[in-house]
Amino acid sequence: MNRRYGRRLHKGVIFTRASSVDGKQDILTAQAQPWFPASSFIMDAYTGLFLSAFLAATLVPAYSEVVLAGLVAAGYDPMALWLWASAGNTLGSAVNWGLGRYLLHFQERRWFPFKTDSLGQAQRWFQRFGVWSLLLAWMPVVGDAVTFIAGLMRVRFSVFIILTGIGKATRYAILLFALGFFS
Repeated sequence: MNRRYGRRLHKGVIFTRASSVDGKQDILTAQAQPWFPASSFIMDAYTGLFLSAFLAATLVPAYSEVVLAGLVAAGYDPMALWLWASAGNTLGSAVNWGLGRYLLHFQERRWFPFKTDSLGQAQRWFQRFGVWSLLLAWMPVVGDAVTFIAGLMRVRFSVFIILTGIGKATRYAILLFALGFFS
């Protein structure tokens, strides 16, 4: 007989095995346990918002506003949510900037997604409005293009991050004010 105590996590249940007092039979008890501690769940919520905002800022279609509103309604701290969403969305835009900056090297290849004429038109548009257009990088559809073009135009990364971050953080602050969650 096994007199040692053993624990095994199986689908949220901890099984404990022990011998009876007289040692003649094994006793198996089960106790339901959460998969993760509560503090881990809170961090998972913020990480989920960060990833949602990150994906929403890239060329992948995603909507971080729904996640943000749901987490605020669930009682999470609006200021912390604002910080996580702003950081994720800004860093997601940095991916677009990087794609724009380094994808131009392949413009002569057949698989390159933009034609030379459309690139020239986009570059003229960005030159007309300048780097200040990065403050509008939060806008749906247009914002992704602005961040991509900023990479094509070789805007300094520090200027890009600052202007894009201001625009994205302002967007989430306005969203939280509009929903009445920020006080």
